[in-house]
Parts: sequence; C-alpha cells; structure tokens
Amino acid sequence: MPEVRAASRPGANYAGLERAQRPVVKAVLVSRWHQDRAAQLRRAGAAASATGGGLTTLDDTSAVLFGLERRPALRLRRAAETMELSIQARRSRLGSPMKKNYVLDSNVLLYDPYAIFRFEDNDVILPIYVLEEIDQFKRETNERGRNARTVSRLLDAQRERGPLSTGVPIGEGGTLRVHVPLSRPKLSIALNPQSADHAILQTAIEVRDGARDRPTVFVTMDVNLRIRADALGLSTQNYESPAVDFEKLATGVVEIQLSAAEVDQFIDKGVTAAPASLALHNNVCVMMHDDSPRPRTALGRFRSEPPEIRALRVPREGVMGIRPRNTEQSLALDLLLDEAVRLVTILGKAGTGKTLLALAAGLKRVTVDGMFTRLLVSRPIMPLGRDIGYLPGAVEEKLNPWMQPIHDNLDFLLVSGGTKQRGHRGMSDLFESGQLQVEPLTYIRGRSLPQQFVIVDEAQNLTPHEVKTIITRCGEGTKIVLTGDPYQIDNPYVDAATNGLTVTADRLRGDGIVGHIMLTKGERSELANLAANKL
Repeated sequence: MPEVRAASRPGANYAGLERAQRPVVKAVLVSRWHQDRAAQLRRAGAAASATGGGLTTLDDTSAVLFGLERRPALRLRRAAETMELSIQARRSRLGSPMKKNYVLDSNVLLYDPYAIFRFEDNDVILPIYVLEEIDQFKRETNERGRNARTVSRLLDAQRERGPLSTGVPIGEGGTLRVHVPLSRPKLSIALNPQSADHAILQTAIEVRDGARDRPTVFVTMDVNLRIRADALGLSTQNYESPAVDFEKLATGVVEIQLSAAEVDQFIDKGVTAAPASLALHNNVCVMMHDDSPRPRTALGRFRSEPPEIRALRVPREGVMGIRPRNTEQSLALDLLLDEAVRLVTILGKAGTGKTLLALAAGLKRVTVDGMFTRLLVSRPIMPLGRDIGYLPGAVEEKLNPWMQPIHDNLDFLLVSGGTKQRGHRGMSDLFESGQLQVEPLTYIRGRSLPQQFVIVDEAQNLTPHEVKTIITRCGEGTKIVLTGDPYQIDNPYVDAATNGLTVTADRLRGDGIVGHIMLTKGERSELANLAANKL
C-alpha cells in the first residue's frame, strides 16, 4: 500500500524584514508548502491507481481538508486538482500569475531574434528542429539571414550560463531550454509526418504532456500551423511583441471644450493653459471648441514644458505655393515646419496629401529658410503586383521608375501647381547643386546624415528593424519624416499591425522631439476618395 509522507509545516525567519513584508513572505512560503503537498498527492494517487488500493496513512491536514482517509485513488486525484486550483487562485490574489511554458516556432525567431528575452518570468522552450530550420537561412544576405545569424550568436552567448539542454536563467526569472526528444516525433494524423512543422508541433505536445502542472503555449506566426495546433488541443497564439493594434492607434489629434473667454484669450495671445483634467502628451494637435451660441474652433499644439497649448505657425500664404485644404493638413504642416520636432510620422489613406505636404515643407526649409543643407527623399523598392524584371541602363536609369512618384510631386510643386516661376530649370538646379537628392533605401546602412531634411515615403512597406536602421542614420540637426498608408502594403512579410511605420508611430509618440498625426480626409480628387473609401 502506498503512503503519503507528512510534509513539514512551513516556517519563516522574519529577521531583517520590515513588518509590512512579513505577510507577503508568509503567503509565499505557505503557497510553496501547498504546492509540495499537491505533488505528493498526485504521486500517491498514481501509485494507488496502479495497485488498485487505497491509502493507509494521511497527514492530519489533508484528512481534515478533504476527508481522504481510506478513500479511493479517484478522490485523491480530485483533491490534488482542487489544491492546484487553490494555488492558482492564491497566486492570482498575490499578483503572481502561474508561470507558463512557451514553445517557439522558427518564424518567431526569424522575425525577432530577441524574442527569447520577451516572455518575462516564463520558461522559453526551443525544439531542436527550430535550430535546424534556422541554420538553413544563415547564409542569406537579406534580413532573414541576418536574423538567423543573430539567433545563433544569442544562443551561443547563453551557453556560457550553463547547458541549454537543462535550461539557463533568462529574462525576469524565467529559463531558456532547448528540448531534444528521445526520437524524432511522428504525428500519425499528418499527411507528411516527416516535415519540420509537424516535428515542432509534436515536440510542443510532448512538452505539454510532460508538464501538466503549468500551461504550455505554442507560439507561431504561421496561421495554418496555429489552426492545426488548436485542432490537436494545444494552446497556441501569435507572436505579437512588436505588433500594434492599428484600429486603436492614436490619431494625433484631440478635441477639447473650452469657454468662449478662453478661446478669445487663445486667439489674442496665441497660447492658453491646457486643462489639468486632460492627460495630453507632447506635440499632440488640439482642436478647441467653445460654448458660444455660434461655436468656434481654434487649432493649436500641446507642449509639456511649460504645459500649454500654442497656436499653429503655418504661413497664411502657404508653403511653396500650396495651402492646407483642411484642418488635418494645417496641423500636419505645423509639425513639419517646427524645427524642434525631429521625427514626424504621417499616416493616411491615398490622396490625403502626405507626400506633397512633406515635400513642400522640406523644400521650404532647405531652399528658402536655409535650415538644412539638403532635402533627401527616399522610398523602398517594393513593386505593386508582379515585377517587370531587370531594368536596363545605369543606376539612375534603373531607379527612375521606382522614384517616379516622388518626381511627380516635385513636378507639381516646382512646375505646374506650386511655384510656377521656378520652371524645369529650378528643379534641375536643385539636383545639380545637391540641395535635392532622391535615392532608394538600399544603400543607407553605414551612412551618417547631419543637417538634412529626410523624407521616407511608403514607409509602411518597411519592417521595424529597417525603420530603426534609417532613423539611427540621422545625425545632428537632421529632421526625418515617415509617411505611408498602412492599408496599402506590398511587402508580404508585414501587415498593418507590424510594419515599421505603425510601430514607430505607436512607440515613439509622446516624446518631446516626436510628432504624429493621422490624415483621414482625401483631397486628391472625388474619384480617388471614392476608391479609397469603398474599394
């Protein structure tokens, strides 16, 4: 007959502890003691099931709590489950949730090499097949190959802390472990049981079955693999560390209600105190409405030092021959012309004027005000639909089709729709003098860009790592503007929630040198607005 050994009661040494800390220490010790009791109960229940008998002895505490003396093993297992639930509830009350096992797929590490550090105090498990898959990409010269090499270096550095087969400490109390099964798993229901995806999936199931005392979550960015994992009863989720809830992304514009006297004061002095009840962040655009019989609206921008709302500084005559057509464009142009704001993110659908406003502000700051030495305009080389293949000619001739959208806007500003007196010679002079430069992003790594006005168009096609590389090229006195439409993405490896433009706008918003605004009203044409809204 199996026996359950009586566990010793938890004791606490309160020496050196503050009185307020003692209840927490005692609660943790009691929780650990109950966890040990649950483990003993599980082992005894399994032994009782194997022999078909009951228990001979049981400590007084368990007997009083559950009435288990000389009861069947089924009641014993139920008692263990009840105790586990009480442990989870106690941890929840103490603010310490139960640790989890996270099994990572290969695509997670190829997307974010530092994903192993982003699971707080939970345990991260890498199937050995993940390392085999990553090794296949290490010789590639693109971002995927670079991430594969980074993963290898990070794991090699962790080996100095101990063997990866047993686990090394990582994160905020978690561990990192490489799981090696005894034999190659074969998922019997799979069409191709020898595939790496099914081997990784079977490994995650093996980890789950071997650790029933904690939740096991399979993390993958493969939609079909998540569906198969869910069908097999495995808890799964997408990797969303760098992802942004685009539907909840701030527009960069807030509306507040003020009295008529406060609006009059703002119009006269160009500044007013921000309501203390509102938590406004730096450089947020503000639309102020008053409570007069004929409501008025005033536009401003909030600055935290000192906390006040300042009037917009947009010239009445416009910029480079164009004037803002709506409120959003006025707010965006104010951010673009402010030399104190060094990074501006402009999101909006097609036809809202993102690129045109950025180019107009850049040309004014470079050619008229002399605040910057050069206007550098760039965009990623990403085709819409099927590519036409290699292009003939020199580098400039190859890039001309890719940069034609930039030239169209420059032509409108300098020739047809803006400052008509410049003519084509004015555009040619800007290129020849070096004040205006249009180039792709391919060769930007390693460069340093001081005292320049940089515009990155179609930034929604860039990954967060690529946007980070671009922004870190900016030297002293440089201003950079990122524009794009997150709903029109041609890069198959990013979406509206994970592209570099959206992530940058969400993470850097609120800093004193960063401005953000989302444009919603199209001004290109009635037909363009109809297509953007209904197609």
